[in-house]
Amino acid sequence: MDALGQHILVEFMGCDPEVLNEVTTVEQGMMEAADRSNATIINSTFHYFSPYGVSGVVVVQESHLAVHTWPEYQYAAVDLFTCGDTVDPWKAFDHLKNVFKAQNYSALETWRGSLNLLKRIDFDPKEMREEFKRYMQQGRIERNVWLTDKDENIALSLRHTGEVLYNERSPYQHVKVLDTYAFGKTLTIDNMIMCTEKDEFHYHEMMTHPVMLAHGNVKNALVIGGGDGGVVREILKHPEVEKVTMVEIDEKVVEASRKFLPHIAAAFDDPKLNLIIGDGIKFVAEAPAGTYDLIVVDSTDPYGPAEGLFSTEFYRNCHRILNDDGMLVVQGEAPRFNEKTFVEIHQTLKDIFGANKADVMLFHVPTYPTGVWSGQIASKGKVDPKKFDADKARAFSTEHGLRYYSPEIHAASFVLPPYVKEMLGQK
Repeated sequence: MDALGQHILVEFMGCDPEVLNEVTTVEQGMMEAADRSNATIINSTFHYFSPYGVSGVVVVQESHLAVHTWPEYQYAAVDLFTCGDTVDPWKAFDHLKNVFKAQNYSALETWRGSLNLLKRIDFDPKEMREEFKRYMQQGRIERNVWLTDKDENIALSLRHTGEVLYNERSPYQHVKVLDTYAFGKTLTIDNMIMCTEKDEFHYHEMMTHPVMLAHGNVKNALVIGGGDGGVVREILKHPEVEKVTMVEIDEKVVEASRKFLPHIAAAFDDPKLNLIIGDGIKFVAEAPAGTYDLIVVDSTDPYGPAEGLFSTEFYRNCHRILNDDGMLVVQGEAPRFNEKTFVEIHQTLKDIFGANKADVMLFHVPTYPTGVWSGQIASKGKVDPKKFDADKARAFSTEHGLRYYSPEIHAASFVLPPYVKEMLGQK
């Protein structure tokens, strides 16, 4: 060949949007494409962008293969650049066309580094060459595959192994379990992080123990959502509990958690638990009045099947089915993430339960947007979640080896920064 490199710029059109939105499928396809072209793979780096799109590059000894996808347009832009006589980038092109299920394409081939215009010099870095040989003999291929959970303003990225441990679509959502390097196995729904092995206890302990210990006599509890099992696990640590009803709309979330997050899903076989796969909104609407001591709403963000869990009608039904001293805890969003929803939840609970019956507690969850999350609490009777027996709480925390909750954290979580008070209209 009369040039240093062969460069193919490809536009794949009419692709399968689901394929283009799967970072692991795209990464594996690109790795296979490099292999089929007879290139020597060095490493890969790929990012998934929520709510859609994948970007990545496979670095090969002979240069690189790069891609960016736009699932919403069924479009992928691919850059295949190789050097040397032994690599055929058109074989990579053929493979990717099949992987992306492209209905159409355009391709521009050009040759880079025309030898007629270049003059070779005597350059022989032997030491670097020997080091590279040792590197390649070790069989090391580094895969840098990233999950990026983001909205238009905020993003969090976690590197994972590139393998998907669980990958199922239900009628409601897309459920996956990935193995991340920093936070262990991670449950995602529609590519948004729900919980990770490393920090799940922050959320689950705080969504249960402050209210449970303030109330002191929760016998009959209802959990709406919570398919990973963490909230149920924490509630059932309290010996006075006689029954927990959990209503989760998506059996795939329960299945994924049982298989790959057994430490979180540890209480699913407890005889006190009545697990119902069904619509929590419908269940609450039809439940008898005055039934429950505690309701915990462990939902995703207010989109898709969870949207109705943030409605005034739903909260009114929760109030109705609580007994006279019953309490409600809802996943309350973050004051610096979904600010509008955060404020609206508090105002709605005040309107339904009473101006002095709604409280906000803040706690730290590293893998949730902004790192600061809230539980919003409403009390139907006289129980104040800020008032509790500190000695009893300390003994409980010690007995169960709690890793986030403590009496001090309980008290501190209700001390709101001035900016949050201002958001909520508090003095």
